[in-house]
Amino acid sequence: MSLQIPDGAFVSLLGPSGCGKTTTLRMIAGLLDPSSGDIEIAGRRINDVPIHKRNLGLVFQNYALFPHKTIAENVAFGLKFRGVSPAEREERVRRALDLVQLPDVGARYPGQLSGGQQQRIALARAIVIEPDVLLLDEPLSALDANLREDMRVELKRIQHQIGITTVFVTHDQAEALALSDRIVVMSNGRVEQIGAPEEVYTTPASEFVARFLGASNILEAECFGVDADTVALESPAFGKLVLPKARGPHVTGPGPAKLVIRAEKLQLQDPTGPESGGADTVSVPGVVETVDYQGLAARYFVRIGERQLQAINMIDGHPHAEGAAVRVQVRPGDCTILAESA
Repeated sequence: MSLQIPDGAFVSLLGPSGCGKTTTLRMIAGLLDPSSGDIEIAGRRINDVPIHKRNLGLVFQNYALFPHKTIAENVAFGLKFRGVSPAEREERVRRALDLVQLPDVGARYPGQLSGGQQQRIALARAIVIEPDVLLLDEPLSALDANLREDMRVELKRIQHQIGITTVFVTHDQAEALALSDRIVVMSNGRVEQIGAPEEVYTTPASEFVARFLGASNILEAECFGVDADTVALESPAFGKLVLPKARGPHVTGPGPAKLVIRAEKLQLQDPTGPESGGADTVSVPGVVETVDYQGLAARYFVRIGERQLQAINMIDGHPHAEGAAVRVQVRPGDCTILAESA
């Protein structure tokens, strides 16, 4: 891994369990020694600096609050060991509790708070020491779905408000996309792609990234033409397509390739209705085999010839029924082309 994080940025290490993201975070924290290479913060090499002298804020999945200490004592714990005076400790604890919007819980104990409140206190304890870097190791994964979404909004608000450089470890793509300035997608101890959320999502650099982020259809294809502006290819499901070169930046010439179509970019239409989508839209017949109803949207598994593809469409009225004939539409500019080796 070679990674530079700008001051004040929110960077997520994203990947499946065992890919190396928590190991990387623990090396930054000083809990593990790197086998080679250097770790620097503000230009200072910290490989041999003990954890308590790195000035880092740490928040873990299990909160790690002291159950026998009050909330105020928990938040003040790091300040006490830094020699901060009692008066200043009290003021900084008050500001930290205000920041996480829990100003009146200082006298309570962790067991008297909800999971979401405990997570906010763990965050307050990490930021009260005014760290150079905030390290977050799957801090939201123990919360239920609705509370996790609320805390995601709160975490983004707090990070923007204090402007602290943050490294966030998660396996949840929605968290990474919503929170990050940059995402580092990892697999098997290696970096697959680094980029802004929109870049990583819309232009994946590898098949792994395409499959891990969102729901994608990945089709074998044959590239037969590349110039400065376009990439031309043929796929079994959609025939000949011409994509902007920006959608296949790593394709250098003719040969086997992979066509990536995000599920939400496949639009299903009633075959008896008027065609829509513009002159460049490619349309092929299909049959709905399975409907995964999701409330506002539905995920459809659609048979096109010998292939089953998935499409995620918003529901307008009623979802398409299983067994229904549909028109499957896609715009080439919404697709991505990968080299065969990606």
